[in-house]
Amino acid sequence: MMGLLQQLQRRTPLGWLQLRHEKGRLLVALAGIAFADVLMFMQLGFQNALYDSNTRVIRAMLADIVLLSPKALNLQNPSTFARRRLLQAKDIPGVQTSTALYVNSIAWKNPQTRLNANVRVFGFAPEQPTFNLPEVHQQLNKLKLPDTALFDRGAKGQYAEVIAQVNQGKPVTAEVDRRTLTIAGLFRLGASFGADANLMVSDQTFLRLFPRRDAASISLGLIRIRPGSNPLQVAAALKAHLPEDVRVLTAQEYVQFEENYWKTTSPIGFVFGFGTTMAFVVGVVIVYQVLSTDVNAHLKEYATFKAMGYSNAYLLSIVFEEAVILAFLGFIPGAILPLGLYALAANATALPIYMTASRAVFVFVLTVVMCALSGVIATRKLQSADPADMF
Repeated sequence: MMGLLQQLQRRTPLGWLQLRHEKGRLLVALAGIAFADVLMFMQLGFQNALYDSNTRVIRAMLADIVLLSPKALNLQNPSTFARRRLLQAKDIPGVQTSTALYVNSIAWKNPQTRLNANVRVFGFAPEQPTFNLPEVHQQLNKLKLPDTALFDRGAKGQYAEVIAQVNQGKPVTAEVDRRTLTIAGLFRLGASFGADANLMVSDQTFLRLFPRRDAASISLGLIRIRPGSNPLQVAAALKAHLPEDVRVLTAQEYVQFEENYWKTTSPIGFVFGFGTTMAFVVGVVIVYQVLSTDVNAHLKEYATFKAMGYSNAYLLSIVFEEAVILAFLGFIPGAILPLGLYALAANATALPIYMTASRAVFVFVLTVVMCALSGVIATRKLQSADPADMF
């Protein structure tokens, strides 16, 4: 090991010397790699925001097990099932509580701008805590009043005046499908790709907002299990006990169910994944052009090395050295620029777009692979060439 380190220390960094010699070419290569990295970071950031924004309300539900309709596609299209399944679920040992949750989307007029916006409405019995959101839990008594709602302060759009008035204790009214709804409190959840805002209402207010909905048909059933019970075992017992018109998932399985919809069924998930792939391909092409030009420009020098007895492996190591240096240097601006772009996008969309350490490592690995692959392609001519043919 020490001998290898000593050899590396004595080795002349020909790759770095060649890159440094052509400063203009080096800057172009770094700009291209940084551009490809920025594209990958942005696509992955939006992709993560897609999954995170559409599952955080699920993660906020007070549930160990979730009952839903087998026809449910995702939280935006939950379908319904019979409420009496909640009563049947209580027959299973280990089930502590079962809570009904109504979910639907509706268009409302922004109280500030008077423009239409799509909001997601959650209806539940105020006597039964349904979400692990302290702001909602502290204001459950407000929901007992008819046509009263709690509004999401993390909504997308212009709501600064509305939020300020509610914070001052002044209720704000909003028009929702020819009904007047009073905003009596605030909580924070955030917008998603499926809805600009969220409203929390009582089950009775929900049924008045959606008169065609039957009180006996619910969107989700939230099951809390007794302390010490195994959610997988209780879920298996529920599956065996309940009819096939209801689906049983643990809380984690339901989060995965929602993510899978956006990953595989929704076209937007494919678009973000395809965008990341295209950014990778763009980076490969840019780095290949730089390395290929460099190899051709120094072809006679490489021929001299081969004539002196240096192996193809040594010559390839020079090109790979260039590729690794380009990956390191290009990644630095490619990782810094997205930080500002993430902040701009988060402010504009109210979506959870932010940098994560795992994403930075993933993009760095892609950058190294991108540059290494470009090096492999650029050195094909060098490997097969005869020294005499290079002069």
